[in-house]
Amino acid sequence: MLVWQFLCIVGVAFVILEIFTPSMFFLNFALAAFLTAAFSLIILNKFYLVLIFFVLSFLSFVFLRPILLRKNSKETETGVEGKYIGKIAKTASNITSSEGVINIYGERWDARCAEGLTIPEGTEVRIIKNDGLIMFVENL
Repeated sequence: MLVWQFLCIVGVAFVILEIFTPSMFFLNFALAAFLTAAFSLIILNKFYLVLIFFVLSFLSFVFLRPILLRKNSKETETGVEGKYIGKIAKTASNITSSEGVINIYGERWDARCAEGLTIPEGTEVRIIKNDGLIMFVENL
């Protein structure tokens, strides 16, 4: 088996590992393996190919991984944020910084006042943040 074929098989193995453990870890090695396979068509010395693989892996971790992780971070809009954040809800009880309930879309959510005030029952509020099962609201 030729070196470039071996490196392509290694690259595919790393892609398969990345599919089963989506952590943006093995993708760096896969990219390095595929690029090293291309270099192996020109460079025949295996020591240099191993060195190229390690350098490309390192550069991939330093430059590519932060970009990939940023695109997959929690900053992207999830279902809760897209459906509730910024929407108007009605209070089902008095809302304070430690207790309260709101109704939105026929659903009942625990709520807290982000401003530290008491919002009376029956008031319309805007949802500004979500933390697990608790919505943080502000008075309109």
